[in-house]
This record gives sequence, C-alpha cells and structure tokens, in this order.
Amino acid sequence: MEDFVKKVSISEPETATKPINMETQAEEKQEKGSKINTTNEAILGLLRRFLSVQQRRALAYARLKRYSSSLPNFSSIARSLCPRKWGFEDYRASGGELAFQQLCSEITLEFNDYSKQVLEMESIFASPAYCREDLAGLLRSVQVKEKEKLNLTATIQVLKKAGRPSERLVSHENCRFTQSTGHECMHIQQITEESGTEEAEADSEYDNALKEAVQGMQDAVTSINEYLEEVRYEIAALEDE
Repeated sequence: MEDFVKKVSISEPETATKPINMETQAEEKQEKGSKINTTNEAILGLLRRFLSVQQRRALAYARLKRYSSSLPNFSSIARSLCPRKWGFEDYRASGGELAFQQLCSEITLEFNDYSKQVLEMESIFASPAYCREDLAGLLRSVQVKEKEKLNLTATIQVLKKAGRPSERLVSHENCRFTQSTGHECMHIQQITEESGTEEAEADSEYDNALKEAVQGMQDAVTSINEYLEEVRYEIAALEDE
C-alpha cells in the first residue's frame, strides 16, 4: 500500500526562485519615466509652436482687416458725388488697388507657410514615435476651418469692394465733358418700375450673399477658437504631469 501511495502521489515541481534585483527594477522604471517625460516635453513644444502659428495667422488677418477698413467706401462715394466723377478705375490708378493686391499676395504666402508648418506638426503627432492621432486630428480640424475662413474672407472682400448693385460706381470714360454743359453722363437712363424691381432683387441677392459669408466666417472662427481651447487644455494637462 505504501508503495502504491508513493507511485500515485504527485509532487510539486521545484521552482527556481530568481532573486529580485530591486536596483534593476528602479533603473528600468526611471528610464521609462524619463522617456515619457521626454515625449511629453516634445509634445508640449509642438503644441506651443502650433499656438504661436495661430497667433501669427490672427495678426495677418488683422493687417488685412485694418487695410481693408482704410479703403474708400464706394457706396458712400456714390451717394455723395453728383455727378459721379470718381470711380473704381480712378482708385486703381491711384495705386490703392495695387497696394491692396500686394498685401493680399504677401498674406497668401504667409498663410501657405503656416499651413505647411501645421501639416508638419500633424504628421509628427500621427507618427509611431508619438501615436497621438487625437492631436493630429485636432490640428487637421483647425486647418479645415482655417481654409474655410480664408475663402470666406476673400468672398467678403470681393463683395464689399464691389458694393451693392444699386450703389456701384461706374466708369465715365465714355462720358463727355464740355465747358458749356460740363459733365454729360452717358449712364443716365429712365427709371421704370421694371428696372427698379430688378435693382431691388439684385440688392437683395447681394445682401443675402454678404450675410451668408459673414455668418459662415463667424462660425468658422467659433470652431477654431473651440479647437484652440482643447489645445490649451492638453498643454495644461501635460504641464501638470
């Protein structure tokens, strides 16, 4: 019986106990923490750089808006001049249009550079070294809204420069100027009910287009500000770690 018990008894296998090296574990933990800190610092640097790019974008828009505000208000000129002796062609000849176009070209180059920088940061966040697709998506969303904002800004500039159809200035190159009669305008026409209705409809379409563009730009700005707030929250969270 004793031999049978010996045969069927299952003994626990002896496990070799490996001594725990506390010093090695501490070093590994410290190395891992150091890598995390380094990555977080790099992310912080990129996010701060992104906010700096956005600030420069805002300054460029401010320059464009400030210059646009200094341009002649063609609608008010149209109402005040009688007869109309000064038009958009005269404004272009004065150099104002050339300066404005030059400013637009400069700002376009700036925006292209800013977009290039943001795309580079977006690519870094999405890379295996960072694996922060959430931040890459955040920057991508800002880029989309910035493009919308820029297109709508251009639309608003074009509409404002053209003015309402009923108040637009006309070129008087074909008009006659004589000492006896003065300015004989070739654009004078009889106002009829039909022409008045057409003009009112054109003004209404213009007003709606301008209103839609302004509202669209305001919506884009609101979205951009919300995304930037998320970036600031991320920066604050990383700084607290």
